[in-house]
Amino acid sequence: MPTKNKTIYTKVSVTDFINTYVARDQQKQDSLRLIELLREWSGFEPKMWGPTIIGFGNYHYKYASGHEGDAPILGFSPRKAEFSLYVVSPEFDYGNLLQELGKFTMGKVCIYFKKLEDLNLNTLENLCRKSIQFTKEKYGS
Repeated sequence: MPTKNKTIYTKVSVTDFINTYVARDQQKQDSLRLIELLREWSGFEPKMWGPTIIGFGNYHYKYASGHEGDAPILGFSPRKAEFSLYVVSPEFDYGNLLQELGKFTMGKVCIYFKKLEDLNLNTLENLCRKSIQFTKEKYGS
């Protein structure tokens, strides 16, 4: 039986989510700044995906296994301990960009960081733009 995706578009207000979910002032400020940057770089308005992901744009994917769904092209979540930033594809070689990004750890498809000031924003912009380009080429979004 196919599993239902948990990360789906919702009609929850991004502003309401930040005001109710994000407890620390610095994290709220960083969230609002990230929204400005990702909106500018992607050209998309922020929308909530699932209960905690702020996404920009969307694309439809289908894996060889037959699993398919929709996901934001770029996104982030202001988690309790740190931010989860969804701007990379595991299939794409980002080369030296990740080395120049700053202080972060890496998951399979996301970058974890504590504060926005820990990241080089010029490098983050390049990373986001390359990710958008890759997603458009691979998925036609």
